[in-house]
Amino acid sequence: MIRPANPSDIDAILAFWNPYIRDTVVTFSSEEKTPEDLARMIARRRAEGREFLIAEEDGQVLGFVTYDQFRGGNGYAHAMEHTIILSPQAQGRGAGRMLMTAIEEHARSHGVHIMVGGISAENRAGLSFHKAVGYTDAGTVRQAGYKFGRWIDLCLVQKIL
Repeated sequence: MIRPANPSDIDAILAFWNPYIRDTVVTFSSEEKTPEDLARMIARRRAEGREFLIAEEDGQVLGFVTYDQFRGGNGYAHAMEHTIILSPQAQGRGAGRMLMTAIEEHARSHGVHIMVGGISAENRAGLSFHKAVGYTDAGTVRQAGYKFGRWIDLCLVQKIL
């Protein structure tokens, strides 16, 4: 089931998101999220007409997807960047595809023209997933991220909605 996230989902989301932040280069950030950080993010996204959705099965949160404006300024008002994170046990089970379909429908219904993803060049599964759901290569920003004592390329992908 895909539904909007609510405060009772925060601990479950952080239980799989923070290990990605702490232990991988799926995200370049090294600052783990707090429950307060996540609650503010969800509230701010909704206040701005965006969304934060989760995939749930048998009461267990499997993953989330959200989006926000790609870059600042009104010239980018129709260009959004998404974040999708799945729990390890959810990968390869269709939850990611369902989340992307739902967030793209939400974005489209709110006047979004293009969805952008920024993916670590080392995240081969993420790159393959985005290609499978219709995203195309928009370029690589060399050495955009720095984590674990090394530079990491950022691959940009896009989909015209």
